[in-house]
Amino acid sequence: MEPRNNNFLINQEMVHPGALSCRGCGWSLLVRHLSAIMGEETVYVVPASCFSIIAGPYPLNMLKGSIVHTLFAAAAATATGVRAALDIKGKKNVNVVVLAGDGGTFDIGIQALSGAATRGENIIYVCNNNGAYMNTGIQTSTATPFGAATTTNPDPAYKQTYPKDLIGIIAAHRVPYIATLSLAYLDDFVNKIKKAKEITGFRFLMVDGPCPPGHKTPPEMSITLARLAVESNVFPLFEIENGKYNVTVIPEERKKIKEWVELQGRFNHLKTNGYDTVISDMQNFTDEQWTQLTRKCSEKSNVPYAERKRK
Repeated sequence: MEPRNNNFLINQEMVHPGALSCRGCGWSLLVRHLSAIMGEETVYVVPASCFSIIAGPYPLNMLKGSIVHTLFAAAAATATGVRAALDIKGKKNVNVVVLAGDGGTFDIGIQALSGAATRGENIIYVCNNNGAYMNTGIQTSTATPFGAATTTNPDPAYKQTYPKDLIGIIAAHRVPYIATLSLAYLDDFVNKIKKAKEITGFRFLMVDGPCPPGHKTPPEMSITLARLAVESNVFPLFEIENGKYNVTVIPEERKKIKEWVELQGRFNHLKTNGYDTVISDMQNFTDEQWTQLTRKCSEKSNVPYAERKRK
């Protein structure tokens, strides 16, 4: 377990009451803590996603910062334009933050994302990874876990492939900072947001996003589910700073992936579809991913990460 202290307490509330989210929604918790750190001088770029609804339709805005709603595929491109406009106006201290889901990041928005990362745009890109296109009815994305059932991969044709290694793809762009975050480990969450805020260049943050309707879990189980994802290595917490990998949270007790799976209704069909074999395959894949991650942590990066600025 992560040591508990008061570092993560919100000193200034940056969200208004009345968020249009489901009970137990990871999006609302993510944005509440993120915005408290980023402050009011922030422009949030939001493509089609659950948060584009949660934030409220124009002219409503649950955040005390500014929100720019944009197209599914255009989040990073829109953020690039907002950053350029602010810089021209001399407002270089205003933060530009993308708030996108996994559908708009792993899939539909990856072209603009790659372009912004390649150019080293001075923005923070936050992906709330809840493992499907939740806002439009729980369709499969390339972030959907192996074995999960969705409306486009219903039982018995559940998701037959493992999620895309998006962190690896972003790391290949040689950006200065990448990190995974969890709402179940708030000290680690806050530390990484603060670090990203102080770095210049393209920064990418992926947050494990509990989603009761999509994961088919009770709302009160969201943080428990997020904690189990870390404890079972389904969602390890680490960062890549200038090419150097570092695991930031190592749970005291390593859990089996079976415990994480059995909390979620989206995996219930597996009990009649070769359950033990599928669970074993998922465990082996997770173990191998953890082994690769720890190996990377022991490697010394010799790749130059020069600061790139938009001219």
